[in-house]
Amino acid sequence: MLKDVTIGQYYPTNSFIHKLDPRTKIHFTFLYIIALFTINNFYGYVAALALLLGITFASKIPVGYILRGIKGLVFIILITVMINLFMTPGTPRVELWRLTITEEGIEIAAFMALRLIFLVTGTSIMTLTTSPIALTDGIEYSLKGVPVVKKYSHELAMMMTIALRFIPTLMEETDRIMKAQKARGADLENGNLVQRAKNLIPILVPLFVSAFRRADELAIAMEARCYRGGHNRTRLNELKYQKRDLFAYGATLGIMAIIFATRWI
Repeated sequence: MLKDVTIGQYYPTNSFIHKLDPRTKIHFTFLYIIALFTINNFYGYVAALALLLGITFASKIPVGYILRGIKGLVFIILITVMINLFMTPGTPRVELWRLTITEEGIEIAAFMALRLIFLVTGTSIMTLTTSPIALTDGIEYSLKGVPVVKKYSHELAMMMTIALRFIPTLMEETDRIMKAQKARGADLENGNLVQRAKNLIPILVPLFVSAFRRADELAIAMEARCYRGGHNRTRLNELKYQKRDLFAYGATLGIMAIIFATRWI
């Protein structure tokens, strides 16, 4: 399951989506997240699903590879669904001992599950179709338009990109440590919730040590290359909008307008 984390990974293909300017994909993802939190009926989620399918096929990334990222969120999705099912007041539908499932709870639980799935899938597509260097440049250029943080745009972009890239690295490291502990006789799967939580301690300690070691190695490597932040820093390839980016912006605004319009259906 740890290997199923797709956020932060890059899947290279020669697709239309990969060729787009990183700023275009970042702005689209930002608008897409806003649109997800404004949907209030199933028509909006049908429109969002059609949008995701269109982008997925245009990116030439296997659908199964993108859906792998949802496996790691199954537990969180189930908890969210259970909380909304039993804690939402409204018209009773099913009674289980002292717990009552309401009609409003079923609707909200379904909306929250779909929202989490679409949110993870959409953000995964952005990182899968954008290289780390392009993503850093896109975030930096986008932050330069924000008055409060434009002075630190390069540092913030670098930190966010490093954090994204460390997600799959830490997942691989966790998987390696778990296999090593199992080979030494550690039982990580049996027992109640408290026992399984205690069994994670032999994993967390070496994981934190490994994370700090990797961070120190990264800092030394950046210093050895005379990295001094974004002050007077030049780039080999400057970002420039192309005609395909203007087309993507127009299509994005049109699709977002359709998703917002479903609120009144």
